[in-house]
Amino acid sequence: MNNLPQKCRSVVGLHFCRKFSCGNVLYQDTAKKTVLYDFHKKHDGKMVDFAGWMMPVQYKALGIKASHHHTRKQASLFDVSHMLQTKIYGKDKESFIESLVVGDIKGLNVNSGTLSLLTNENGGILDDLIINKTNEGYLYVVSNAGCSDKIKAHFKDQVQSFKSRRGDVSIEHNDNGLLALQGPAMVDVLQNGMNQKLSELPFMTNVEDIIFGIPNCRVSRCGYTGEDGVEISIPIEKTVEMAEALLENPKVELAGLGARDSLRLEAGLCLYGNDIDESTTPVEASLTWCIGKRRRAEANFPGAEIILKQIKDKPDRRRVGLTISSSIARHGAEVEDEKGTKIGIVTSGCPSPTLSANIAMAYVARKHSKVGKTVLVNIRNKKIPVTVTKMPFVPSNYYFVK
Repeated sequence: MNNLPQKCRSVVGLHFCRKFSCGNVLYQDTAKKTVLYDFHKKHDGKMVDFAGWMMPVQYKALGIKASHHHTRKQASLFDVSHMLQTKIYGKDKESFIESLVVGDIKGLNVNSGTLSLLTNENGGILDDLIINKTNEGYLYVVSNAGCSDKIKAHFKDQVQSFKSRRGDVSIEHNDNGLLALQGPAMVDVLQNGMNQKLSELPFMTNVEDIIFGIPNCRVSRCGYTGEDGVEISIPIEKTVEMAEALLENPKVELAGLGARDSLRLEAGLCLYGNDIDESTTPVEASLTWCIGKRRRAEANFPGAEIILKQIKDKPDRRRVGLTISSSIARHGAEVEDEKGTKIGIVTSGCPSPTLSANIAMAYVARKHSKVGKTVLVNIRNKKIPVTVTKMPFVPSNYYFVK
């Protein structure tokens, strides 16, 4: 993601060209292709290089704004097969993963999951990932495509170290397809094609099931849009068949990276490499809630000393939301106080189709992070007033059993 040229930085905060093409398709010769690449081309997907993968930014049938609205009102199908999917086995698998992340994985119920953070010894975030405890006896982990090589190497090194201390653990990376069906119509679309009652599968739980006749599919009730939705891990040879089956429903439209970015920003969700990275801590990123109570007490995760000190003393800066009445604050725009002193930097920004306003995320000095505070963003050498705003910008619609 970060290796694209400056001229290709996007209208929605992702790193591709403003008009979504820089001559032809970006870096097609070197980028990887998901199992759905030909499917995207067949459906007039505009393909770009994202995190080393050729992915659709949008489709001819719907522009980004229309696709965004469709997700909020009906259901959209996203290809997220570029994400790294990992299975962790062994009787010590939970102890192993807890030696790397801040979350309470031992405390998860079977077939439930959580967002967690891989941290380094300085408290920085190596990656954010979803960790699921499964009924099949393994942990199912989904992490970012852009961090894939780094995380594979990290896991490999840590497995060797853990085994040298007589720990029982092994890791398997799989090449399954991964589809995200997101939006309020998801249940109507999916329920008739599966055995599991979706009314009994709340947010951040998962189950293995037969979906539209395809066995060995893992359905996780989660997503990256703020809407009710699922992510479905599918045997690679059946992924196109699954996508076609879901798309047969008139309530479903294909959606690409453009809509995914504006949806996640409205939901206040971080994009790794923009809003969080190895130089940001969970506390600075306003992700302290990811750190389990037991883990805080044990203080045995990487970077614990630094992170726990920040929780106690408060960090020097915080990730905040910003709303802007005019102009769009892009990644890298400087945030200033009323005297013109730099107090922070914008990490993501785009127009909000739902709010008909411009929104952004930024890191600002703690004393300027209070909701309602007015600060300035330098946009093309103009000082634009912006308001620190509570996130999510748009209320989430995750499903919980009453």
